[in-house]
Amino acid sequence: MNQHPAFTAGRGAVITGGASGIGLATARHCAAHGMRLFLADIDQTALESARAAILADHPGTTIETIITDVGNRADVQHLHDIAMRAGPIGLVMNNAGVEGGGGLTADAARWHTIIDTNLWGVINGVQIFMPTLMAQGIPAAIINTGSKQGITMPPGDTAYNVSKAGIKAVTEALAHDLREAGSSVTAHLLIPGFTFTGFTKKHVAEKPDAAWTPEQVVAFMAERLAQGDFYILCPDNAVTQALDHKRIAWAAGDIIHNRPALSRWHKSYQAAFESFVKS
Repeated sequence: MNQHPAFTAGRGAVITGGASGIGLATARHCAAHGMRLFLADIDQTALESARAAILADHPGTTIETIITDVGNRADVQHLHDIAMRAGPIGLVMNNAGVEGGGGLTADAARWHTIIDTNLWGVINGVQIFMPTLMAQGIPAAIINTGSKQGITMPPGDTAYNVSKAGIKAVTEALAHDLREAGSSVTAHLLIPGFTFTGFTKKHVAEKPDAAWTPEQVVAFMAERLAQGDFYILCPDNAVTQALDHKRIAWAAGDIIHNRPALSRWHKSYQAAFESFVKS
């Protein structure tokens, strides 16, 4: 399979949230292509476990682990400086995130944790790494991990929805700016489906049948990157892309047809939504 030129042997791959889940699966993919790894995470023990696991499968891989709070701009700048000292970077993946649990009236501390990590982590990563990647003058990619919740806005997890909607807006602006500048750096929004990650493992011990593994997500991501996709909308074992498209179209239709906000979950519109899905 063809690969995006970001996955070029000898170049650096900077991955936040790189100690587990989709971040670790991406690191394994990069290691298999001979890249140097810069794994950033807030959990030092998890980072060391990730290093050992990657080296067991890909001996000789250059791996640096950097304790990073992505919501702290100085930490992200430190990560950038370490990575840049080692040579050109092919990939920056702003993937670190925390799970939701921040309803509209949740306490301010919970909101700050979610927004600082999920959204400011991406903003910091983009603002700090983008100029450097552009100045390199070689093909590279910036991948930001979003969520379907940032598009369809299911009620009950408002802070998380806001953070992921913000990532979508930031990444779209990034893609536009890179395109207008004629840069060889590309931007991509990864939108995973139901994935068995550390978030999921807090609630269930074994992978649910409906979930994809992180490795499936990364394989799909690599395939779509090679095709030049910006929106990398992943299915899972329960939700097809066709169903995702219907849900997204309905959400946009709330504005076009002046329906009540979040009408997909409105009792008076449930039958209409189900009919729309089946049409």
